[in-house]
Amino acid sequence: MRISANLGFLFTDLPLPEAIGAAAAAGFDAVECHFPYDVPAGHVAQALRDSGLPMLALNTRPGRAGAFGLLALPGREDEAQAALQEAFDYATAVGAPMVHAMAGIAQGPAARATFHANLAWAAPRAAARGLQILIEPINAQDVPGYFLNTTAQALGVLDALAEPALRLMFDLYHVARTGEDAVALLPQVLPYLGHVQIARAPDRGVPVGGDVDIPAVLRALRGQGYAGAVGAEYRPGPGEGFGWLSALRAL
Repeated sequence: MRISANLGFLFTDLPLPEAIGAAAAAGFDAVECHFPYDVPAGHVAQALRDSGLPMLALNTRPGRAGAFGLLALPGREDEAQAALQEAFDYATAVGAPMVHAMAGIAQGPAARATFHANLAWAAPRAAARGLQILIEPINAQDVPGYFLNTTAQALGVLDALAEPALRLMFDLYHVARTGEDAVALLPQVLPYLGHVQIARAPDRGVPVGGDVDIPAVLRALRGQGYAGAVGAEYRPGPGEGFGWLSALRAL
């Protein structure tokens, strides 16, 4: 199983091009990031070529400081679509196949309609570039008011829009914090699955131990046909290394 370093949380003391090299040196198979836009895409593309690692995914801009996205915010459709277009351009330039479209902090019918409309606008544009758009439920304890909180809610969006370019980001940390059973959900989520992320729950630490048996979930994923990579999106503690990496890769 390929393991990707999420550079939003890992190697954050380094500039993004150097972080890519550090991830390769640590033994990761790929990288993904949050918001790379302050670094020219050409610099990142060169770092990826030098390291031999692919970049799997990046996020749309979150909006104003402290925000978590734009797509579900009524009245900000132009800003949301500009963020999507920017993410598509950057992803294409660095060879990343997936873009996480961040919904934002919003609730209610107007937010739902706005989120659906923005995704419907984005899906054919992503497909034309060979890209997938990921939507991710984020638990309400970490981000109160975020539009998407549960797996069922995200699957409802994907069912309503029925766009092949729209896929689910299945983050085992958020699943656990929401009180859901990741293994029990697998038969439901596999037809929609675009990417998987891992971290220990409840502290978002190194993906060993905690409330979720991560190896068991990954074995179940592999057994049910998931062939994609797994993104390590966790906050490392002081002095923690990557001894866990080889064990998870062996799954």
